[in-house]
Amino acid sequence: MSTLAPIRVAPGGRYFETFDNQPFLFIGANDAVPWPGLEGLYRRRDLDGVDAYLHGLADSGVTVLRLMLEYAHREGRYFERPAGRFNPAMVRLWDDLFARCEQHGLRVLLAPWDNFWMSRRWNRHPYNRENGGPAVSSHSFFTDDAVIDATINRLRFVVERWGGSGVLAAWDLFNEIHPYWGGTPAQQGDVIARISDAIRAAEETAWGFSRPQTVSVFGPDPGPDYEDLIFRHPGLDFATTHIYQGAIDYPGDTVSPALEMANWVRFALARTPPGRPFTDSEHGPIHLFNDHRKTLPEDFDDEYERHLMWAHLATGGAGSGMRWPARHPHVLTPGMLQALRGLSAFTRLIDWRHFTPRDASADVCVGGAPHVYAFGCHDGRQAVLWLLRDRPAGHAGPLPARSPLHDVPLSLRGLVPGTYHVDLWNTIEARAGGCVGAEVAEDGTLRIVLPMLGNDLALAVRRIDDRIDVRFRF
Repeated sequence: MSTLAPIRVAPGGRYFETFDNQPFLFIGANDAVPWPGLEGLYRRRDLDGVDAYLHGLADSGVTVLRLMLEYAHREGRYFERPAGRFNPAMVRLWDDLFARCEQHGLRVLLAPWDNFWMSRRWNRHPYNRENGGPAVSSHSFFTDDAVIDATINRLRFVVERWGGSGVLAAWDLFNEIHPYWGGTPAQQGDVIARISDAIRAAEETAWGFSRPQTVSVFGPDPGPDYEDLIFRHPGLDFATTHIYQGAIDYPGDTVSPALEMANWVRFALARTPPGRPFTDSEHGPIHLFNDHRKTLPEDFDDEYERHLMWAHLATGGAGSGMRWPARHPHVLTPGMLQALRGLSAFTRLIDWRHFTPRDASADVCVGGAPHVYAFGCHDGRQAVLWLLRDRPAGHAGPLPARSPLHDVPLSLRGLVPGTYHVDLWNTIEARAGGCVGAEVAEDGTLRIVLPMLGNDLALAVRRIDDRIDVRFRF
């Protein structure tokens, strides 16, 4: 029996909780079974190494990994071979991975396909009819009943074997949905409903519950044809996009990507109905890495990623956003893990289960401190804010060391009158940086003075005369 409780959308509708009422955020990154951290699972070549890797992630506050059942970059890792026959080596690999994630308290956001490599190596894929599979072409995943039934059969196998485990957090029913895979967006939406219903029914029959579902898309703007499917499909529970765009795709500094991230989180939340969380489930310097064959210097990448995760959380995303490593080797750096540790610890300061925020960037004023960007969200009783000083004119790369600003006045409009507690958080050192108390009068404005502002600072604001649930696993 699983010791990890399954997750569901929390009562506030914008974040998640476990079935035993613990708040849950998607804090983590993308991974893959042939990448360095998990490659030892295959044929049990280095299970001790995998254990050490997962222990390090859990110790860094990671709560979830986004994984695909197979990663078709090379032969030997197909989940089915031939189609309909589940590869014993891969089934054992997933048995071992689920057991070890359970041990370390980690969960998985699971997608059935690695669509990138599946499309590029279609001639070898087991679902190709030339290889005995059901698909006439790779363009028939949403138009051919035999392919749809094969997809449902694949996911039912997962449900029956591992669906009782809380390790399986949620489904990404189709990674980076696109016209390439066949059908119109409307037809694809109908097929997603069919797959969704089949998987929910299988889960309810086998285990008595179902887990959250999403469908992802490449890029932050799915366009008018896909907007309903991605943000508002009635069969799905949360929305995800892959924020590869502009300064995130090809960064020249570490401030512009944060502004880009916040812009696209706002864009997504403005199109997502109440009661449905949103999170980025892939981001990173993919254009720089894939097309220009360049890897960011580690100090640059560490700050770039730390800024992205705080921009995502502070603007209302349901966690850190999920990095696609885009590095050699293809893993997160120690600095990124340190940043995740700090963000995860910070999350203990907010009652996410009941937090129903809206964008607060227009409600924040930082006085006497030019060139400070304010990222934030609040619901009248709680707020998450992140302040980021701009880069000096013409500066590229990581922000320079510079003298902090002192005695910086900050105000936040739109709060319920009462007594508030403001925790200050040092995101660089991943630790608390003091706290400030304040009274909010009838005008609904919180006014405090920040003792010091370095290159950035996070703030957790909560009304202390409410009953606040700030439980969180870390």
